[in-house]
Amino acid sequence: MPCRCLTDCLSEEEREMGWAIALHGGAGDIPVTLAEERRAPREATLGRCLSLGVAALKANQAPLDVVELVVRELENCPHFNAGKGSVLTTKGTVEMEACIMDGITKNCGAVSGVSTVVNPISLARVIMEKTPHIYLGFDGAEAFAREQGVEVAETSHFITQENVERLKQAKGANRVQIDYTQPISAVNGDSQIGTVGCVAVDGAGNLAAATSTGGLVNKMAGKGEFIIRATVARDVAAVMEYKGLSLKEAATYVIDSVPKGNAGLVAVSANGEVAMPYNTTGMFRACATEDGYSEVGIWDTEVEHNFIDNSKS
Repeated sequence: MPCRCLTDCLSEEEREMGWAIALHGGAGDIPVTLAEERRAPREATLGRCLSLGVAALKANQAPLDVVELVVRELENCPHFNAGKGSVLTTKGTVEMEACIMDGITKNCGAVSGVSTVVNPISLARVIMEKTPHIYLGFDGAEAFAREQGVEVAETSHFITQENVERLKQAKGANRVQIDYTQPISAVNGDSQIGTVGCVAVDGAGNLAAATSTGGLVNKMAGKGEFIIRATVARDVAAVMEYKGLSLKEAATYVIDSVPKGNAGLVAVSANGEVAMPYNTTGMFRACATEDGYSEVGIWDTEVEHNFIDNSKS
């Protein structure tokens, strides 16, 4: 199922200052044999977005600005299911959603059902900051975007040939399809890739999170996603609070509790810890911390190395 993002707050006594950032482009049944022409641009985008986020944190930009910046870049990439790369509804259109959260104020903003907004994540932030509401959707959200001067585009801006073909396959099989990476005839059917997201914390322990998605291939209007039922982010925070586990321990515990093949998570804590667990074949992901650690990956290192070794033999 699509990845979700988590922020966690610690007290001053528990906090060891240090920035951290994690981002993702979806988790699912991503084959290690993924063709180079599909893998390389996704990895390159993850690396570029990570560099942008790290530079912004080093320049002391607020985490809220950082996560919006990174998710905007992911939305602008046609290779992920958000913004320009959004998969198509049963009508051949896009229906995008996004949300953004500020750990300092506990404010949040969300939008769904938009089809012309170039960067739904930025509209979500405008909703958070310029309305008394948390959420706007469909025609009301579209009208508000235009009132606020949020960038919009013709629907053709969002239509990629890859997603046109994906919709044809889904219609031919008469199914709603989550994965846009593999052919619909893939073994085990609906593998799961569906969102992009970013979480960040600055050196003062201030956190923010943002996520954006195009949803499901061949979906009808307003269809939601299974993972919201699992409340994985809340569960991670609760496990940390009540069991006293570290972020990595808690995140792994919660993801392991979700049915295998259904979830991935990127998370940061106020002390600069980062976690990116998943129980799927792979997850498009990247992270960095102030102490110099960084990672860009798709699969477990061991799985990828085994594939490379077998390919050479």
